[in-house]
Amino acid sequence: MRVIVTGGSGKLGRATIKDLLENGHDVVNADTVEPQSNTCPFIKVDFEDMRATMEAIAGYDWNHDRETDAVVHLAAVPMPGRVPPAEVFRVNTISTFNVFESCRLLGIKNIVWASSETLLGIPYAIKPDYFPADEEYESRPETSYSLSKHLGEEMAKQYCRWDKDLKIVCLRFSNVMDESEYEGFPDFEKDPGSRRFNLWTYIDARDGAQAIRLSLEWQGTGAEVFIIANDDSVMSTSNEELVAKWYPGVPFKRPAHGTETLLSIEKATSVLGYKPEHSWRRYAEG
Repeated sequence: MRVIVTGGSGKLGRATIKDLLENGHDVVNADTVEPQSNTCPFIKVDFEDMRATMEAIAGYDWNHDRETDAVVHLAAVPMPGRVPPAEVFRVNTISTFNVFESCRLLGIKNIVWASSETLLGIPYAIKPDYFPADEEYESRPETSYSLSKHLGEEMAKQYCRWDKDLKIVCLRFSNVMDESEYEGFPDFEKDPGSRRFNLWTYIDARDGAQAIRLSLEWQGTGAEVFIIANDDSVMSTSNEELVAKWYPGVPFKRPAHGTETLLSIEKATSVLGYKPEHSWRRYAEG
């Protein structure tokens, strides 16, 4: 299928484009930032501009032979703190609306969008209800960034209510990492509290890309939410020890022994067939 990847020049975007190309898909990178290398066609787009967004997705001037089949929407301010809160909220909500609305107007029925683990209450100012955290959690946005993601998921639900044939998959990604960052992971043992903000979890960019591809290929409809993390934590210390120290009294909904992720990926595994392949331990522990 022909896939437009917004934000394709970023960390997760680059991995997504590589994965999609290797699996036989036709990919276009749409971003405000030019890519480091040109592995696929690139178009520079400001997603705050509705007209520019729709023209890019439609392929005006460059897509003469094929229509766009699907859109992967990754473009966003990627975290709180980089710009003022109002700017985070404005950019993320407007760009998401523009992409969803453009797809509606153009009849594109297959959308995958980057939501966030932060909707689970991250960073955890209060104790979680239980471990491992899953999609049954009520959304708890704590920042303008997570609030923008919450509204994006709500938009997805309403767009899919309007069009019963539409599919919008909302992927709640954990902290995205690439291989070059793993050499520093063993140092987390010196200060476990520095990683409690997201329950010591992460997602390898390549495994995030796998989840995106599986979501595009999944034959579902409606708005669906999946947590996407690797199946292990960033720690060597066990969950039992970490939880006892940092979250005493929080129950386990099911056992999550050893260094298993405390963000549940059971739904993604059972529905999408998602299976992480790139543990940091392969690279940092030898």
